[in-house]
Amino acid sequence: MTRGRAMFFWTALLAGGTYLPASWLLPHDALIIAWKGAGVALLALWAAIQARSLDGWLLVAVLALGAAGDVLLETAGLTTGALAFLAGHIVAILLYTRNLRPLSWAADAPIAIGRLLLIPALAFVFPADRAAAPAIALYATGLAAMAAIAWLSAFPRSRVSLGALLFAVSDLLIFARLGPLHGSILPDLLIWPLYFCGQALIALGVVGVLGGGMGQGSPRRLRR
Repeated sequence: MTRGRAMFFWTALLAGGTYLPASWLLPHDALIIAWKGAGVALLALWAAIQARSLDGWLLVAVLALGAAGDVLLETAGLTTGALAFLAGHIVAILLYTRNLRPLSWAADAPIAIGRLLLIPALAFVFPADRAAAPAIALYATGLAAMAAIAWLSAFPRSRVSLGALLFAVSDLLIFARLGPLHGSILPDLLIWPLYFCGQALIALGVVGVLGGGMGQGSPRRLRR
């Protein structure tokens, strides 16, 4: 990673890492909304600078849609923001599917299937408003598919699969805040750090394979 490229990554971490305390201390205005979107947007810019293939640009799209979702949640509401995130999950599924590892179904399938089933189930159970539960579970199905395919992909599990799981846990805390964790401080403390760490790990893991130390990027050669 050259110094110039690294600057974008560390600036992204600075923006993402300082957003939560800033949101507590400053008025909820255009500055805070832009601050919220800046972290993942800068990750997208960092990935774009290094994109050399379709897979690289798919990662850029995933991150750009995430940044759009961050802003749209504040400016256009939950449904519009969720649609942006869902579009990002679909692009991520395409990216991971293009780069599957040689699979041992006995070892790999249980975790993938567990994610695929458990995440939507929890998303459906959590909301106290039962009328909203089906739509939330539908979104969570896309989230779960992304997390499951991330586990099956050849990208490093310690970064990409973990990042996808942190993203999923962050969203589940949002849904839990609508039900069993209503009024709890835990979602307020954990949702953003888990989400942003997840996005940063995904970006770092994918870029590290596609653009770092493995030629033109051959994630199928990678293991854990």
